Amino acid sequence: MDAPTPAAGVRGCPFACAPTGGTAAPVGHRRATPRSPAPAVPDPVGLARGVLDVVRRRGKHFLPESLLVRLDGLRHPAPADPYFAAFLDCVLDKYDGRFHNRTYLALPLLETMLDDPTTGMDPDRLSAVLMSDVVRFELAATGADRPDDRTLRTRLRHARRFVELCSTDGAGGGEPTGAVARWLDATALPVSVLHDEYFFIRALQCHELTFIVLVADVRAATRAVRAGAPEAAEARLRHAIEVFARAALLFRIVATMRAATFHTFREFTQGASAIQSDQYKRFEAACGAPSRARLRSDAFAGVPVVRDEVLAGQDDLSRAVLDSRRPGATGWDGLGAAIAELEGAHQRWKAAHRGVAGRMLGTAAGSGYTEGVPYLDRCMDNRLFGDLSAA
Repeated sequence: MDAPTPAAGVRGCPFACAPTGGTAAPVGHRRATPRSPAPAVPDPVGLARGVLDVVRRRGKHFLPESLLVRLDGLRHPAPADPYFAAFLDCVLDKYDGRFHNRTYLALPLLETMLDDPTTGMDPDRLSAVLMSDVVRFELAATGADRPDDRTLRTRLRHARRFVELCSTDGAGGGEPTGAVARWLDATALPVSVLHDEYFFIRALQCHELTFIVLVADVRAATRAVRAGAPEAAEARLRHAIEVFARAALLFRIVATMRAATFHTFREFTQGASAIQSDQYKRFEAACGAPSRARLRSDAFAGVPVVRDEVLAGQDDLSRAVLDSRRPGATGWDGLGAAIAELEGAHQRWKAAHRGVAGRMLGTAAGSGYTEGVPYLDRCMDNRLFGDLSAA
């Protein structure tokens, strides 16, 4: 894919005075220019929307260096608005040479929404909002590369079902309000202008949020086991099993993407990969302590924060059960069954991941510098609760 033809100007961007012609900024290259205090930004949302207009017409990989330099100048000192600071962190990742799964998926912005008490957001509700945005995007699209009608119907059916499963009352995500409404568009920063990359980003974001829920379930189950309440632990694991069914649905959505489209835009996503998912590794570590060999492997090399959490010492469900279980006592058999079912749900989820990756990647390497499908094949042998099986 070639860089889009440079536009004559940046429509709607507060930096329209900066020329936008020429080539994109070299990835990881920052000119050594003297710094001066950043100008005040009276309307961060308006500025972000102007930048998004350029992203939508060019792709983040092809943003003009003149624009990136101006945006970089707004980070010193750090912006007071946490949303704007998170936006700059994500939109300037390639310019800084730190393109990564977190910034590709705009996770700093999503986490800001979750941390903001005024939004009323939790991972389930935010997942519903993001997938509802996919429905809106697909229905409004008019470009020549939008999917055929049959593919679109399939994509929309799975997306709407996912939204229903994320809602406790089945009512769906509803219209976002407040800061979520103002910054929602800024959480999708595709590297290309290809239609399918937009929903692909949203699906991966929903996966990250789903694993936040799974981590909370397993940690709550661990605390319940330590408190001598196996029935309560079982209830949390039963919820986690239901959540895994929702996570598997995301692969059905991703499977509606055309492989040729995927191979076109993934050329510009090298360095960002699901292997860098902090939340998935937290889920794994919450179920059972990873071995020293796994902590030294590629699986944890891309998540140094999580690796450090594990090495610092933390409780996990496997250890709690080994320390506390009383075979034959009330509640323990049910908990054991729930653990086995969660293991099975995880294996099915991995198989679905491997299947979609096999169709999309073929023999190509993974974008996180892994072998791709052979790496996923080996992961099928991993178990969440191996310590319990061996005991």
